[in-house]
Amino acid sequence: MDNGASSYRRFLDGDESGMVEIIRDYKDGLMLYLNGYVKNIHIAEELMEDTFVKLVVKRPRYSAKFSFKTWLYTIGRNAAIDYLRKRSRSAEVTMDESLPDEEDLERSYFKEEQKIALHRAMGRLKEEYRQALYLSYFEELSNAEIAEVMRKSRRQIENLIYRGKQSLKSELEKEGFVYEEL
Repeated sequence: MDNGASSYRRFLDGDESGMVEIIRDYKDGLMLYLNGYVKNIHIAEELMEDTFVKLVVKRPRYSAKFSFKTWLYTIGRNAAIDYLRKRSRSAEVTMDESLPDEEDLERSYFKEEQKIALHRAMGRLKEEYRQALYLSYFEELSNAEIAEVMRKSRRQIENLIYRGKQSLKSELEKEGFVYEEL
């Protein structure tokens, strides 16, 4: 049982600190993942909160077939899909980018430009490519876990990640970046 699963089990047994630990450990990653679906950080935050509310109110049973994180992200994904079904797609919202507070401004500026270019390039990818790459590289889920979250086969996920990396490389090259190990 991973940490999230043990915290959830404690919560189900009456220990409220278990849910506090789950929220602390998973809120940021889940919100960013959901933002990939809804393209609005504020709505993603609401969906993230709704996901945790579902855990508290409905108390669904967790089976250890997949990791707790995979199970939680699947619940969040379903909430995002429900939201998108109820609403028409809204206009893109630009995220406020803040500059890092470092002594070496030139280096921090360059890093920030790279992040912005990556964010833009990821935004131009097919939605399935973007989701698979995000879950693989930012959330560090295995291909089996990604397959469960995205409801695809392992082979489909391998193909999505491969094609997504190729598309991302192409998009970054359009922006003038050359990366050898994408």
